[in-house]
Amino acid sequence: MITRLLVLFYLNEGSWCTVNILMCGQTTFERIIFIFMTSEVIVDVTKKDISIALLEDKRLVEYQREGRSEHFSVGNIYLAKVRKLMPGLNACFVNVGFERDAFLHYLDLGTRYHAQEKYLQLIADGRRNVTLDKVGKQPDLDKDGSIQNTLKVGQEILVQIVKEPINTKGPRLTSELSFAGRFLVLIPFSEKISVSSKIKSGAERTRLKQLIQSIKPKGFGVIIRTVAENMRVAELDNEMRILLKRWENTIAKVKQTRREALTLPQLAYEETSRTVALLRDLFNPSYENIYVNDQTVFNEVRNYVSLIAPECKDIVKLYKGVVPIFDNFSVTKQIKTSLGRTVTYKHGAYLIIEQTEALHVVDVNSGNRSKSSEGQEVNALDVNLGAADELARQLRLRDMGGIIVVDFIDMNLPENRQKLYERMVENMRKDRAKHSILPLSKFGLMQITRQRVRPVMDVNVEETCPTCGGTGKIKPSILFTDSLETKIDTLVNKLGIKRFRLYVHPFVAAYINQGFFSIKRRWQMKYGMGVRVYPNQKLAYLQYAFYNTNGEEILMNQHNDMK
Repeated sequence: MITRLLVLFYLNEGSWCTVNILMCGQTTFERIIFIFMTSEVIVDVTKKDISIALLEDKRLVEYQREGRSEHFSVGNIYLAKVRKLMPGLNACFVNVGFERDAFLHYLDLGTRYHAQEKYLQLIADGRRNVTLDKVGKQPDLDKDGSIQNTLKVGQEILVQIVKEPINTKGPRLTSELSFAGRFLVLIPFSEKISVSSKIKSGAERTRLKQLIQSIKPKGFGVIIRTVAENMRVAELDNEMRILLKRWENTIAKVKQTRREALTLPQLAYEETSRTVALLRDLFNPSYENIYVNDQTVFNEVRNYVSLIAPECKDIVKLYKGVVPIFDNFSVTKQIKTSLGRTVTYKHGAYLIIEQTEALHVVDVNSGNRSKSSEGQEVNALDVNLGAADELARQLRLRDMGGIIVVDFIDMNLPENRQKLYERMVENMRKDRAKHSILPLSKFGLMQITRQRVRPVMDVNVEETCPTCGGTGKIKPSILFTDSLETKIDTLVNKLGIKRFRLYVHPFVAAYINQGFFSIKRRWQMKYGMGVRVYPNQKLAYLQYAFYNTNGEEILMNQHNDMK
């Protein structure tokens, strides 16, 4: 028997949609085969940082957070000076304005370093309208050369950040400059055209090479990215012009630095914002929504999407809700459940993730899940396969890099060990970062290497008591609402702020809002209807935050409220 169900789904902003589902056999939801794939990007902008969450089927798979005062990011180009040569490492240290000098290895100078050196010399001599084709043929950098025979202390050099500072290490640099777009990567001082290995069609690879050869200027190399497959010449030519403009602006800043004799280092090119950079690499026309809670960032994202995919500009939406954007889309809860030391997945099994200076260690535990009636081997395989699914998600979510060692539950059958390896390889296909996976060793360990360009995402999900300051003693918690009323009285009667929003823990908010004659209603009758109370999942039980009508936090001293 075939049964047709009409299911009503609630979407955002008060809209609904209906989906037909065919059920075979008995009318139980265990028999439903239904795929409803959604992809959304949520951008949370605060005064201190910008957080970006990628949701697939409402499940958090990628999370990035960057301080708004942070100026050191991958892709930035600096005109800097060599500070110290390290012949033993065949490298040097370069001052790019960070507290720790950046590291530049000899091989990271690039094969076309002498061409860049000649170009900078022509600019230093005061030449005008210097183009790359005027540099002439320069010898390639000797791969077996040494840093002390190539550079000298105090020498000016153009460098680009390829790895952000991690722990006690400064940034990692290269002199092989590149400007990344969605379809193309422009490389000055080169003539080589490369095509992504993920484009398998020989005819398409030839077409793209010929097309780029016809539109690129002399003296520039190009890497054709995977998403350029089947793109029209107009779209590629438009992006080529944008990337060339970035190069011209970079050189203009270099000339300005020399003309005004500015102190080095100087930022010559700043990579696009973290929001736009993430979208550049991740953007897919299949995205359903991109929500942003800040007008400036919203305009920035919308302009970028309009540039690369005009038909998708309407998916960028400005979030105006009073509930925090991450709370509204259940991101906050997922962060707190997924980024701790212990990560639970299905049937009580869990992962323990530890970070050390040299590597990450992951331990797989079956927990208190029920044993399979088919024996320990089947049970171990089931737990390990689930761990492989969750681990692939965790690598993307935390942006874990370097060496990752995973201790799976021991399995005796070679076919099960192979099945686990294949499952892990398949799960990692969605990962954009370069990675390598080795089969299980004889000790049951799997070794993974993953490209690392920035520090691992470290989110402290443990909440420190905001009221006692570590003493373990507070005033009676039942008096918390009295303390809040005192703050409200101060705002209304002393500071003259009549309209504001009060954010508290969801449990506290439920207590304040409960009943017809609730505590909130009594406050509104006493101090005016401008008092609004909302839940915020980021806050601890006895924390609170006041915001004015412009969304700016009103700082109130709450450390000593409950002592």
